[in-house]
Amino acid sequence: MFRAVAVGERHLILGFKGAGFEIAGCVDGKGLHSELGRLSREADVALVLVTESMAAEAPDAIEQFRDRSQAILTIIPTHEGATHYSYELMR
Repeated sequence: MFRAVAVGERHLILGFKGAGFEIAGCVDGKGLHSELGRLSREADVALVLVTESMAAEAPDAIEQFRDRSQAILTIIPTHEGATHYSYELMR
């Protein structure tokens, strides 16, 4: 069975646990690097959601994950409002 994981500040992603996601809390860009590195080596991870604020701290971690894994990685806004970071990456 495939897994879905939400990564970011714990207080912002905790609600995803109620929807069946695993959660991986991190507090800075270094923690995001570590979590995404671990997830990229796990073949059963199919979907990863990363908070926009955390993705902005470590854009290279996002790029490395996308190069190493076939899982879908999506950057999501938080209750603090969207900064359109993922839109800027697509441009």
